[in-house]
Amino acid sequence: MVDIALDPNMYYRTMPTPQTLHKAAELGFEHVELSPNADFHFWHHRPAADDAFVAELNKAQKETGVKVRTLNPVFNWSSLDERERAAQVSNWRRLLELADALDVREITSEFSGDRNDAKGSEEQWFRSIEELIPDFEKYGIRLNMEAHPYDFIELHDDALRLVRAVNKDWIGYEFCCPHAFHLSDGAGDVERMIRTASDAGKLREVHVADVFNHRANDGNRYIINPPGADVTVHQHNEIGNGEVPWDTVFSTLRDVGFDGVVSVCVFGWHERADDINRAMLERLRTELG
Repeated sequence: MVDIALDPNMYYRTMPTPQTLHKAAELGFEHVELSPNADFHFWHHRPAADDAFVAELNKAQKETGVKVRTLNPVFNWSSLDERERAAQVSNWRRLLELADALDVREITSEFSGDRNDAKGSEEQWFRSIEELIPDFEKYGIRLNMEAHPYDFIELHDDALRLVRAVNKDWIGYEFCCPHAFHLSDGAGDVERMIRTASDAGKLREVHVADVFNHRANDGNRYIINPPGADVTVHQHNEIGNGEVPWDTVFSTLRDVGFDGVVSVCVFGWHERADDINRAMLERLRTELG
């Protein structure tokens, strides 16, 4: 059985983080994955949560029965600037304290860094991992890594290689469906990617949202001006509003016996958030139990 979690990103603008657990319960979810937000942990900043925030969030967990299953922080721990890298490691240590106080035992994060100096960023990431190993092991918290567009690692095979190179059982891999075409440079071979991560014993989480293939046809599904600008684009749409081969995704997850976390992470459609998240939950329950 998988744990289906809601990323409440589309509700952060209208309610405090603890209230999103009540929203998740209203929609029928039993778990949430808390992505970056100003109340708790924001991109590349020291987590803002204090003891009062933790108490309020724990109260919401108790009242709703909704569990904070995972956190999804983004810290630039692969920065080429050593001062920044050290600060981001400190941010990680504070986040691990907060996760422990919330009884969160699994965290999913990104590689960050500079894709224009991938080797330098890789060296910095390993340095940060080595410094944080005692902290993760002290709290008994697992870490799942995802390759993200514009990080120093964007491809599935490269990301899985780095995860395996750490050689720690508690470091796993998260397959992100809305990144499927970036992960494969347009190939979209989701079965191969899911199977290689599963065969390595590293597939722990799957992010579920749809996206169009930025490489398809002449590459103009997304138009960037000026052409050739050093940026990447992708979306997190509801299932059906994109080109991810969902029948293959779900059949492969069933075939490999995936039993980790599946996170609903549709962004940017706030006006239809409730309807989208309910429909996504129903589809995932049908496909994955």
